Amino acid sequence: MQLPTSPDGFRQRYLDLQRAAQERNARKIPPSDEERNPNPLPEALILHEEVIPGGWYWTTTLKRGTTLRLITEGGAGGVSALFWNADDTSERYFAGDTVKVQWHTCLTRGRLILSDMGRVLASVTEDRSGGHDTLSGGSSAATNLQRYGRADLRNTRDNFLLAAGKHGLGSRDIPPCLTFFAPVRTDEEGRLLWRDGVVQPGDFIDLRAEMNLLVALSNCPHPLDPRPQWAPSPARAVTWRSPAPTALDLCRNASDEAIRAFENTDALFRGDA
Repeated sequence: MQLPTSPDGFRQRYLDLQRAAQERNARKIPPSDEERNPNPLPEALILHEEVIPGGWYWTTTLKRGTTLRLITEGGAGGVSALFWNADDTSERYFAGDTVKVQWHTCLTRGRLILSDMGRVLASVTEDRSGGHDTLSGGSSAATNLQRYGRADLRNTRDNFLLAAGKHGLGSRDIPPCLTFFAPVRTDEEGRLLWRDGVVQPGDFIDLRAEMNLLVALSNCPHPLDPRPQWAPSPARAVTWRSPAPTALDLCRNASDEAIRAFENTDALFRGDA
């Protein structure tokens, strides 16, 4: 196959490959359990619940098969997240494969959070927001200075350094993060845009751990959040006992690429990876 020689040619080739993958992997998403049963989680399933104040961070470990529910109490603003394999923290969240392998920047129900080893860290089993950012990264002292005129406000980069330090990790262990409840999309020119009104108070996302995970969360405003004041609202994190996936599990069968990623993950727990 002759490769293109111009930027427009490479873009068209990518779009053609993306279209072919989406057609090949087209699967109808059934109604979610939450749409059929909007009641809150039964108390008996909840393992732990934590409120993350605006500006602060939180870390936890999740056992394989446990689900983490993140809830935004104030709407858009952003809860940034990092994930590591708790059994070997040299394996961690990789934005490149999470986007590239699934041919989409939109992280929503049925999609996966992938590691730099081609394995599945977590599956998105439910999403009541549809506004999450896999491209921009989190805030820093520099972005706070640019947006708010102050570099001393709490930010995601520093929060992750503090969170990582609690587990013997350092700056080299912190990759680009993803941010939940941050409705960022790209336009036709590749510019990153914030979409107002997408995320509402009470929106949540469920993340099922597909390996033993170390999780760090930072509840700081996203760098593209258009609100003029630094005023992050609380978020809630709930860990709960989720049902084991079946052979027809949506996330495990979302695409040919997803099936291969789960094969890589399951091999790790069989001991033949």
